[in-house]
This record gives sequence, structure tokens and C-alpha cells, in this order.
Amino acid sequence: MKKAIALFFVLSVLPLIYACSTSDAEEEKEIINEEIVEEPNEPPAEDPKFIWKNWYLSVPINRGDGNATSIYYQAIESNTLTAAQSEYFKNNTDGSYTMFTKFTGFTTSGESALNGGKYCRTELREFWKGNQTTSDNWSMSTGTHIMETTLKVDFVEGNGRTIVAQIHGIETTGSVGAPATVKIRWNSGEIQLDYYTKPNNGDPWTSAYDNKTNVGKVDNELFTFKIKIENGKFYYALVCEAKGINTDYTFVYDYVANNYAHNNYFKTGNYYGWNADYEKRAQVTLHAVKTQHF
Repeated sequence: MKKAIALFFVLSVLPLIYACSTSDAEEEKEIINEEIVEEPNEPPAEDPKFIWKNWYLSVPINRGDGNATSIYYQAIESNTLTAAQSEYFKNNTDGSYTMFTKFTGFTTSGESALNGGKYCRTELREFWKGNQTTSDNWSMSTGTHIMETTLKVDFVEGNGRTIVAQIHGIETTGSVGAPATVKIRWNSGEIQLDYYTKPNNGDPWTSAYDNKTNVGKVDNELFTFKIKIENGKFYYALVCEAKGINTDYTFVYDYVANNYAHNNYFKTGNYYGWNADYEKRAQVTLHAVKTQHF
């Protein structure tokens, strides 16, 4: 009788044990299957070093009327610059661009004689929305505007000075002139801020009211300079690993609070501060430039 009861108990419990085991196994299998079929996360797309639609290039070659030659993004992207243009702007095998210049007399504001007060450049001028017109500019009074440019100054003969980045104002309704509002100058290896401050008695914004300050010695090493306008205020940052420089954004000047009302654009490249002869040269290699507006 006891054997019969025991056998009945075993036969009664077995289906329950089997049912539980099967259910757990199926649940575990489903989890494993989910893990197997789950799509892996794709790595984020790498930021491009250049978005050429946001720039045009000026080189000191006569375009036929005594003015410097403008080169637009299509020619840069397709690498179809002429041999003469490629002397000043050359695409390197590592993806960088050599920006060579010397005084030729052909500037963005017309032909100039030696020591005539004008200077030559191989320089990029921003179109911030990508519209191919010099009316494509931004205001300091709204939004945040950033440029990060990574460069290496190869050599600068003569006085040792070339401007590698700028915020440039443009003739704007209600404001006189087109000021070179902020200039970042490589001066014999030292990075120098040259920025215009509020003029007296309603005068235009010019270099008569500028301040200059040195912010780091990079010599001929690779460096990244950052310019930021946020709520009308100008900040800079400088990174040069070879020199141990890692300066975070530092406040410089509040333009909007001082009634600056020009629209603006960024520039970067090799704006050579020499016009005393036709022989001396300067060369900058541009490794990347990025702008943000929001």
C-alpha cells in the first residue's frame, strides 16, 4: 500500500517539475536569443576636418582687375585649383592644407605698392549658413558662435608676424566701417590677441582702440585656437600639447554690452603682416577648422 502511495506521489509531481523546468528553459532561451539578435550600436560618425561649403578662399593672385583671387568650395572639394593657385593653397597627403603667402601687391581691397598699408593673405572667409554670398554673416547679439582652428606655423620671414584667425565685422546698417574686430596673431612664436574695444564719442570701431595681450608661446608646434562669442561676450581657448598649454575658455571682452552692432564672419589662415618687399614669405599649415552657431 505504501509503495502504491509513493508511486502515485511521484507520478503526480513529475509533470509539475517538467512544466517548471521547461518554462524556465524557454524564458532563458528567449533572453539569450534577444542578446544574439540585438543590433550592435554603430560608432558615431567622425567629425569632418573641413566643411568647405562654409568657406571661400582668397589667394594673392591678380584676378584681372588688381584684386586678389577668390576660390570657392567646389574647386577645393574637387581639387581643381590651377597650378598658380596651388602654389598658395596645397592639399597635403595627410589631409591638411599648406597656406603659403608673400606680398604680391594683390589684396582683397585692391592692388597696393610696397609699404602701401595693405597686406596679402592666403585666408579662408566664412559663409556661416553655407550661402555663397558675402552677406551670409552673423550677429553677436543673438546665439553662440564658435570657431576652432588647428594650425601649425611653418615659418614667417621678415617681421615674424601673421594673423591666423579673426572675427571680422562687415558694413552693417546703423554701424560705420568693417572692423577687424578680433585678430589672433602669431608673433615670433607667441599667440597674441588683438581686439578692438569701444571707441570714444561715437567713433567707428578701429585699431585706434585696440588692446593686445599675449596668451601662450607655441613656436612652430601644432596648436588649436578657439574663439567663442556667447551672449555677446568674447572668450578664447588655446591648446598646444607640445608646449603643455591647455587654456580653457577665458573671458576677454563684452561686445554687445559696449554697443557693438556689426554683423560678422570668422576667418582663418595666413594673413601676412609684411609688405616691404616681394621676396619674404610665410607659411601656415591648416589641419582642421570647425565652426558652430546655435
